[in-house]
Amino acid sequence: MKKETLFLVDKNDKIIGFEEKEKCHQEKGLLHRGVFVLIFNFKNQFLLTQRSKYKSLWPLIFDGACASHPRYPKESYLECAKRRINEELGISSPLKYLFKFQYQARYKNLGSEKEICAVFMGVYNGKIKPNKKEVADYKWVDFEKLKKEIKKDPERFTPWLKKTLERLNFLNILDLIKNFL
Repeated sequence: MKKETLFLVDKNDKIIGFEEKEKCHQEKGLLHRGVFVLIFNFKNQFLLTQRSKYKSLWPLIFDGACASHPRYPKESYLECAKRRINEELGISSPLKYLFKFQYQARYKNLGSEKEICAVFMGVYNGKIKPNKKEVADYKWVDFEKLKKEIKKDPERFTPWLKKTLERLNFLNILDLIKNFL
């Protein structure tokens, strides 16, 4: 099986090299590009997924629609986001870029994420067909209720989901969805 190669970047998101995915996640991690996708429906609900038990980092932890990495040699953030919502959830949706942020998070003694993460959102109302190698379960949740759940039990949620929602606290989700349509 061919190993996945990721873009190494500096703090300004300038490509400085390439490395195998597994090496990017070892110890404290190497700064690389990541993608995070939020999917909402017309009821102002947020698609919450539970990561598969097969994930080496944060297995069975709750996440957004999907999180992934653009692939070497030339996949863009947007191309990656579209590819992964199809591979992980069996869906397609127009996606809108929201923002980027940098973070680092350690998972037990097993590895780390250290990313510049581009966040996209989409609106989708059809059937979800999760890939069980990627997604253990999913549900639609009220956005405000989700924020309360995270505050109550933060360890049940991925670090990048929590960081993204902190940024979204300053945005009106209903306005985002209306402007998206």
